[in-house]
Amino acid sequence: MPLWRGSAAALSTLGRPSRGWALGRWALGGREAEARAGITRRSVNTWSPLASAFNAKPNKLLSLHFTKGATGLFGLPELNEPEGFYLLKENAVQEAESLVAECCSPERSRKMVEVFDHLSDTLCRVADLAEFIRMAHPHARYSHAAEDASIAIGGLVEQLNTHRQLYDSLREVVKNGDIFPTTDVDRHVARLFLFDFEQSGIHLDEAKRCRVVALNEAILTLGQHFMNGSLQSRAIPKKKLPESIRQHFAIDGDNIVVTGLYADAHMEITREAAYKIFLHPDQHQEYLLTELLTRRHEMATICGFKSYAHRAVNSSLAESPDLVLNFLKLVSKEVRPLAKEDFREMEKMKKEQYRYARDLAPWDVPYFTGQARQSKFSMSGSDLAPYFSLGAVMDGLSSLLQNLYNVSLKVQEPLPGELWTSDVYKLAVMHETEGLLGYIYCDFYERIGKAHQDCHFTIRGGKLLPDGTYQDPIVVLHLNLPAPTWSTPSLLTPGMVENLFHEMGHALHSMLARTQYQHVTGTRCSTDFAEVPSILMEFFAMDPRVLRTYARHYKTGEPIPDALLEKLVASKSVFAASEMQLQTFYSMLDQRYHSEERWDTTTTTTQILEKVQNEYYGLPYVPNTAWQLRFGHLVGYGAKYYAYLVSRAVASWIWQKYFVDNPFSREMGEKYRREVLAHGGGKPPRAMVGEFLGREVTAESMVEALRTDLESKKERVETGTAK
Repeated sequence: MPLWRGSAAALSTLGRPSRGWALGRWALGGREAEARAGITRRSVNTWSPLASAFNAKPNKLLSLHFTKGATGLFGLPELNEPEGFYLLKENAVQEAESLVAECCSPERSRKMVEVFDHLSDTLCRVADLAEFIRMAHPHARYSHAAEDASIAIGGLVEQLNTHRQLYDSLREVVKNGDIFPTTDVDRHVARLFLFDFEQSGIHLDEAKRCRVVALNEAILTLGQHFMNGSLQSRAIPKKKLPESIRQHFAIDGDNIVVTGLYADAHMEITREAAYKIFLHPDQHQEYLLTELLTRRHEMATICGFKSYAHRAVNSSLAESPDLVLNFLKLVSKEVRPLAKEDFREMEKMKKEQYRYARDLAPWDVPYFTGQARQSKFSMSGSDLAPYFSLGAVMDGLSSLLQNLYNVSLKVQEPLPGELWTSDVYKLAVMHETEGLLGYIYCDFYERIGKAHQDCHFTIRGGKLLPDGTYQDPIVVLHLNLPAPTWSTPSLLTPGMVENLFHEMGHALHSMLARTQYQHVTGTRCSTDFAEVPSILMEFFAMDPRVLRTYARHYKTGEPIPDALLEKLVASKSVFAASEMQLQTFYSMLDQRYHSEERWDTTTTTTQILEKVQNEYYGLPYVPNTAWQLRFGHLVGYGAKYYAYLVSRAVASWIWQKYFVDNPFSREMGEKYRREVLAHGGGKPPRAMVGEFLGREVTAESMVEALRTDLESKKERVETGTAK
């Protein structure tokens, strides 16, 4: 949909089943690094107001809706009652009608792209807000009212998608120029609007356009059914499993119910049984996936693309499937010998643990990765957790942002009625000279009925307003952290810390962007570029120099011991090569499914899986399994799963060039903000990144960055093991 990208809603973590902890080289360590970088430490017994706030629950009274004079959700007075969504929707519809008329008028008094962005902003400010409240609000009246508004705006967008005069007006400007002077940014954003418009087939004749609409509806329905099926448990008669492992699974009468891969099970036969049962081919899922891929291909070709992959990567950082395929092939070649070393070590561990061990199999990899971390570095979650209270981590984030961007996070008391639930924090993002940059609402804690997904929601996008002021962005960070108790703050695992930094990277992309148009603000850019700022934050998260500024015991304030810190950092780089090979295999399979190289009707998606796995992964395909039928990312990230590796390559490159020597550099932080973050999606990403890095972004240059990333990880593991 061209006008409501639905930024849609949530930008969630992309395919990070086991995220790498990519760290660069260290010339300095400990106190010396802090002194050289100009970093100061607080007294160990003091906590900042920010840390104190996040180490306690928010004041529940602040979000009550029953206070006299209460405001509404996100400070909107209309939303002090659920019925306010109807008013917001009606106002948006009326304003949209006026803006459509302005676009089509020969008397238009401003740039076409400005009017289109105004129209987009009008729809997004209701649709994105409504979509979040529909998903997050615990009270049915609000969620139902939000859903109604979301559906209504979606219906309006579908009508605009078929508005030929609106399309023709935009196309005329893109093809022949506006009646007003335009900039490169104006023309780039106008082209994006036009491309989004044409995805609905409006430029086609009526028969083809109707076919594209029907295909879009079918693709949506097929995707929903495939996702539902990918999550279903699998039941088999108890008698088909040995008695010795039946107790490891749920039992329902005479059946064993397998709900996942049981990757942590100590007995190999349990892991093997779960793998083969849970991933057993399902005829209906195979049908859904085949139909989904076939209809995507048909839709893309009708719209003038060689394949769905060509459509998916248009205007992206990669720009073409050819670059993606070349990149993946080069990564595969680079990582193969290193992954082989990982598998060889896992196989050795397996033979040491089991007397009659068989060859290493796919179901062994997660298990022995965990075993390797424990055996090499001898630490437990209970050793680490006290040093990672939520308050300490948020304090560390704010300190890092102060150093890099002259930005701090300030807890602000919400007004009564402003929040959708009581345990949400409101942060004002403040720049020392620019003032308020925007607001981040932190919905961090687990609760009954809350979606189990870590993600970032754009509620309101930033944009330059006609009077020269800026529409400050509003975002929500949605996590599932353990709630604090009366005696203990929320204590995070290292994985939770990394997730928090990652999602904060998305939020900062929104906060630090200063785009002219909201259609391209912050994370409203191509998928393979949107993940770069968030993955870059992972590099900061576990860099020892950054860790030393915030990993402090929640009771004593004592910093994490250096020995424990080094074990933690090293443990997160264990078997990084085999993990990268797995991601390469996933990405190549996704590309193969969506490429112009079509398969005949007698070839199944499982046969393609077998061929790709045997070519791009170090462990062979297991007969009579169909892992791809559980791969939900094929729905949301069709032909875009490669974005994880490309984003990691670019983030690693940025880290190596600008931050590895000093992760607190204000000069480099401001350069990164000025030349990258500030533009959001307002510039073609490949050219923008190339200019920032001083070198063309090619498959070879990105693979070089990943190679350096892997080498640094290997070095950390070897150094950590030796201590």
